[in-house]
Amino acid sequence: MHSSRIRPALLLTVAAALVGITVPTATATPSAYDSYYDGATGKTGTALKDALHDIIDDQSRLSYSQVWDALKATDQDPSNSGNVILLYSGTSRSKSLNGGNVGDWNREHVWAKSHGGFGTSTGPGTDLHHLRPTDVQVNSIRGNKDFDEGGSAVSGAPGNYTDSDSFEPRDAVKGDVARMILYMAVRYEGDDGFADLEPNNQVSNGSSPYMGRLSVLKQWHQEDPPDAFEENRNELIYDRYQHNRNPFIDHPEWVESIW
Repeated sequence: MHSSRIRPALLLTVAAALVGITVPTATATPSAYDSYYDGATGKTGTALKDALHDIIDDQSRLSYSQVWDALKATDQDPSNSGNVILLYSGTSRSKSLNGGNVGDWNREHVWAKSHGGFGTSTGPGTDLHHLRPTDVQVNSIRGNKDFDEGGSAVSGAPGNYTDSDSFEPRDAVKGDVARMILYMAVRYEGDDGFADLEPNNQVSNGSSPYMGRLSVLKQWHQEDPPDAFEENRNELIYDRYQHNRNPFIDHPEWVESIW
């Protein structure tokens, strides 16, 4: 169980404290964390997916404007409390540079909002578990493309690649992207007025409520396991904002159990 080991998020906080850096941290107790998944214990496959949906759809919802301030906490640079880390480029940029101009960062929907047509509606359009700060121009290059490997280098974001129908993020966040997509597929099952979001093994999904490529996302999930930044982010979203968790950060083995 996770309560029997030191979590990477805690190590991040301790290391930061040693050099005088303030990192936003959560206060959820280990016992509260362990009991959170009680309804999923012992389940696999569809039964596990259904149980996790019932657990994580109990959440508080933010407005799209509230997302700005939330991201300034969840994605704060551990080395500079005045900055956020941009998802695709890895760049540290001032929190104050949020907006829509060149040089700004904005709110990237990792599950592209056109895939299911939820836009910026309160719910999937404002769910912090798949919203991350990204450079405005890099966000535009990614657009609503599915995720896959290959393509040409992305200007302004070394290690990222894109072609006409897909986007490949840098290695350090490949697993983050995969777990965000799979979270959305469990959280939004079509029972709350929004589309039933599901991963598939295709690209060019367009406006359909699908995101691919599942086989590649599963590979990325294995190659890039949850790190301290991602785990700390999960804790903050649970503790301060939405009060729900991304189960694939807490239990990476559940990806293979479901898909």
